[in-house]
Amino acid sequence: MNIPLFIVSFVAVFAFIYILYCRGFAVLRKTCAIMIVFRHGKNADKAALDSCTGWVMHVGRFRESRTYEFFLDAQLSKGNVEVILLDRKKQPLMILNPQAPTGKTELDVKNKYYLRWEFKGVTGKCELRW
Repeated sequence: MNIPLFIVSFVAVFAFIYILYCRGFAVLRKTCAIMIVFRHGKNADKAALDSCTGWVMHVGRFRESRTYEFFLDAQLSKGNVEVILLDRKKQPLMILNPQAPTGKTELDVKNKYYLRWEFKGVTGKCELRW
């Protein structure tokens, strides 16, 4: 009798996490860091890092169909950061880094997009605004 209850509970928790991920509230990540603070919001993502290598990915929540302009503000004392905007098939639409910090692209509210941050030995602060 306990095994079916366990299975139902597991499925319910998994479904809840999946819904949060699809709505952009949950974040996938693979990092090796001394410290990372990552926050995403309506019109910006922010990260404060100390010796971080790895990646963070979440569903981008864009509330209207239009041309979006993205600005990457990377205040790094060492390392490199790259932000990749991916389509629903996880194909790159735009890549931003400190050498190319701005970009424009047309996004449709009906499609799903992902924002993937890649860190390579990063110490400092980063912000992505749109």
